[in-house]
Amino acid sequence: MARINREYRKLSAGYLFPEIGRRIKIFQQDNPQARVHRLGIGNTTEPLPPSVIRGLHDAVNNLSAAETYTGYGDEQGDQDLRESLARFYGKRGIKLDKDEIFISDGAKPDAGNIQSIFSSDNLVAFQDPAYPVYVDTNVIAGRSGSFDSGTGNYGGFVYMTCNSENGFIPEPPQEKVDLVYLCSPNNPTGAVAGRGNLRKFVDYARSHRAVIIFDAAYSEFISDPDLPRSIYEIEGAAECAIEINSFSKSAGFTGVRLGWSVVPRSLVCEDSEPGELHRSWLRRQTTFFNGASNIAQRGGVAVLGEQGRQECAAVIGYYMENARLIREGLQKTGLTVYGGINAPYLWLKTPGELSSWGFFDKLLHEAHVVGTPGSGFGPAGEGYFRLSAFGHREDIGEAMKSIRDNLVL
Repeated sequence: MARINREYRKLSAGYLFPEIGRRIKIFQQDNPQARVHRLGIGNTTEPLPPSVIRGLHDAVNNLSAAETYTGYGDEQGDQDLRESLARFYGKRGIKLDKDEIFISDGAKPDAGNIQSIFSSDNLVAFQDPAYPVYVDTNVIAGRSGSFDSGTGNYGGFVYMTCNSENGFIPEPPQEKVDLVYLCSPNNPTGAVAGRGNLRKFVDYARSHRAVIIFDAAYSEFISDPDLPRSIYEIEGAAECAIEINSFSKSAGFTGVRLGWSVVPRSLVCEDSEPGELHRSWLRRQTTFFNGASNIAQRGGVAVLGEQGRQECAAVIGYYMENARLIREGLQKTGLTVYGGINAPYLWLKTPGELSSWGFFDKLLHEAHVVGTPGSGFGPAGEGYFRLSAFGHREDIGEAMKSIRDNLVL
């Protein structure tokens, strides 16, 4: 008799973004003439740069001739791309071997899949609020207790609260945990951990033989040279941290799908020797994954070239100008706003006593603007709201005008 994985039954209400879509659909059915301004989901909108398009086209053209056709690639990723990424890290003073870099189809699947190389009884700590994939995939893996609707917490997890008092950057847990999920620049709060912040977590992980899973998907949006873009800028991190990254937001590959994870050979946990976790992830990838698209990977090589880097930086600058316009526009309305300086997300305090979903409905019905309720990112997100700077400049301007003219505070 087949049996369902009952861990799915522990998951709290439907996944955040489908619920947003459901509410928008109802609103549009009731208000067919209304134009909805979408500042919610972090989906890129601007076209890929010319050099990247050329790289993708060249890869497609290669498939049309027997001499240049390629079938399966290496599960670990195209060698040229891994070498390019090793040089990319090297420019920041980080020495990585290309074989410590694993190419994937995005940071989101890696964030969920990476925990499969660790024991199911590991105790896990998360930033709160956090991107839902970290928590939900560990629930599905059987590491949690039941969901408590009163607190918004899952039993068996450790929540590292992020709020305005700590600048939305948490302290390491007081108790001993085994896995620690960190994201900087953070989604959803837009906060960026400084070197001192990361130093505390690296020291904690090394002293407890814990492993940090560090999501750096938004690192290219950091403009402050004093802020770290990789956890490997912190001495000792290669012994205790896995880094996940992506081309989705920095290069506009949200639909192209391409990312990578770094699993250093020196990485260890409580019951492993150096190299074992690296080998385990290699085995996982070669068993479960046939590699990212050859076409996407050639595009990734183009992104990392000198011209590609310059062109992608210009697109990032475009989005960060959007963030400035949103930030200043919201502040003029009297709202309290965080983030949007070294990250493409803005995190605002909901006005009055409104809940996150209450403000979602108010913003949608009064200003026809869609954002993301903070409570969807965890219990500490209640009373906050996320807006995204990904969008066309004209649409951003219209959304800000609609908020200014129609939102009643």
